[in-house]
Amino acid sequence: MQTDLGESAVVLLSGGMDSAVVFAMAQERGLRCHALSVAYGQRHTSELVAAAGLAVSMQAASYKVVNVDLRHIGGSALTADIDVPDHGGTGIPVTYVPARNTIMLSVALGWAEVLGAAELYCGVNAVDYSGYPDCRPAFIEAFERLANLATKAGVEGQTMRVNAPLMAMSKADIVREACGHCDACRLRAEGFQNAGVADPTRYA
Repeated sequence: MQTDLGESAVVLLSGGMDSAVVFAMAQERGLRCHALSVAYGQRHTSELVAAAGLAVSMQAASYKVVNVDLRHIGGSALTADIDVPDHGGTGIPVTYVPARNTIMLSVALGWAEVLGAAELYCGVNAVDYSGYPDCRPAFIEAFERLANLATKAGVEGQTMRVNAPLMAMSKADIVREACGHCDACRLRAEGFQNAGVADPTRYA
């Protein structure tokens, strides 16, 4: 569905394939996209470098990096000295970062209010990452309800929407979106190149 060119969105941009595809999807809707990355104390920061390059290459309306150091609370193999297993196990993975998506969406929501944007976009996926409780449709639906209850914009009648267009897509479906030929894929590849980071995507 095409939207008015004047409408804005805040897109969570990690620098990985999923968030790059989501950014391109939001742009295709005609939204003015503001890119947001969160430095949460993750062990590997190469994707943040790539995100900065992507924000420039994909012509984000603006780009912001917010620091929320979750190493202070730990509890995850991504933020604490916890070994990452070679193979997945049962239950919630040790790479789950407590409240990460809640925190990142909250920061995005706050910035959206400042910008006057009514749309949030994130790359959460329930098919390939079903072990993470904050990657489920129920979480996105609940956060959208919160966004409309807990903000000045929501109380004053502006409907805040939280979009997770990759939610029901398999990783193969997402890779097919990253075709390697369209402007979004070309600009993403250029973003990795400009950032001096190897692009892990295998384009179709």
